[in-house]
Amino acid sequence: MKLSFVIAALWIFLSACTQTTEHTTSSAPFDAKGKEAKIYTTADSTALRLSPTGSKTFQAAGQPLETEVAIFVNPAKTFQSFMGIGGAVTDASAEVFATLSAEKQQAFLKSYFDKAEGIGYSLISTSIHSCDFSSESYTYVSDEDTALGTFNIEHDKKHRIPLIKKIIETAGGKIPLYVSPWSPPAFMKDNKNMLRGGKLLPEFYPSWAQYYVKFIKAYEGLDIPIWGLTVQNEPMATQTWESCIYTAEEERDFLKNHLGPTLKKEGLGDKKIIVWDHNRDLINHRAEVILSDPEASQYVWGIGFHWYETWTGGEPMFSNLDQINDSYPDKNLIFTEGCNEKFDTAKYQFWPNAERYGKSMINDFNQGTVAWTDWNILLDETGGPNHVKNLCFAPVHTDTRTGELIFTPSYYYIGHFSKFIRPNAKRVSTAPSRSALLSTSFLNEDGTMVTVVMNMTNKPVTYKLYMWDRKQLKK
Repeated sequence: MKLSFVIAALWIFLSACTQTTEHTTSSAPFDAKGKEAKIYTTADSTALRLSPTGSKTFQAAGQPLETEVAIFVNPAKTFQSFMGIGGAVTDASAEVFATLSAEKQQAFLKSYFDKAEGIGYSLISTSIHSCDFSSESYTYVSDEDTALGTFNIEHDKKHRIPLIKKIIETAGGKIPLYVSPWSPPAFMKDNKNMLRGGKLLPEFYPSWAQYYVKFIKAYEGLDIPIWGLTVQNEPMATQTWESCIYTAEEERDFLKNHLGPTLKKEGLGDKKIIVWDHNRDLINHRAEVILSDPEASQYVWGIGFHWYETWTGGEPMFSNLDQINDSYPDKNLIFTEGCNEKFDTAKYQFWPNAERYGKSMINDFNQGTVAWTDWNILLDETGGPNHVKNLCFAPVHTDTRTGELIFTPSYYYIGHFSKFIRPNAKRVSTAPSRSALLSTSFLNEDGTMVTVVMNMTNKPVTYKLYMWDRKQLKK
């Protein structure tokens, strides 16, 4: 049965634990005996949306039987450290947010960024000047200003920066923010157009590298810290919106000869640089070309990826991520964008949209991904605004005619991860006994363990959660 036709349920198990933060070693295993597990459920054809659905206590267990359905978890076996889950603060999101009443704005902010009342996002991204999800195409400099003397971010001060500041406040005073360009200014490109692909002309490499510096310093001058940046959004996609093409060699050389050294020279060498920032299909080639070059690799914190390789059909290329982990274990994997395309108001509650999130997040984390970033955090009733009509879904929409906030199933699916898995958690060994179930587990610094289970069938499934030390929980 195809994913697009199934019903999915997500279960969260939170178990109190007396262990200290030394849980990352096999000498301090998670002891489940007598511990209570709290269960949260989101399920189609029900009213359950990240809803508490009871609790159970771990009991002694014997040898699992082949007739049983089981999830096996061994917290003594740990993998990558978790950084966070979040979304993009686009111009579109900020413009729509500005239409909300003060009461609705506060409700929206808490729904995403409050750990107690919302789903606890712990990461955000934004664009360097315009992208398709802006009401217009724009840059921060006047045309032909190679010296960047006219650089200013006045455009962002109207909607985007006020929203980011409110997010930081709601998130407790700090939240990692990384930034991405969709295209250099038109005069720096061979097609003299920010849209429809084109390439950055070599003579503008120094000016473009300095552009990132000016953007970072302008935002940080307004007390908005920048954690990191990607070199280029989707560098192999010629789009009808802002886009720019880099071959793997071109991205490598721009990074090692211009962007990396420029950031370091300007005192910004601590900013985390992410390469590729495109789909999983070509990710291995890009990683090999850039990371096999020591001069370029020294500047790379990680490799970013999207999920749109499935637009031609077929299954997502999850296994490509594992190959990168094997080859370059010192680099990080980060999901930098994903959304459901082809917006339709009749599909606000379309369940397969949420299932796409659940399937991707579980598989991406199990392949070593350390952070996961959704696309627009908010869009309007048209799936925009978008200046080229590339209208899409967001986890939350608002009808600007009524001010109503519309929470889609995707919001709740993401929440099963973001609300409970906290920064610095360690992923632990998890394996289902049936292919109909997907699962991942993390051990938080406070000792709580989180297991997410996704049922990919259209029938209820009874399963047992087995711990390494023969403790079980039946659901």
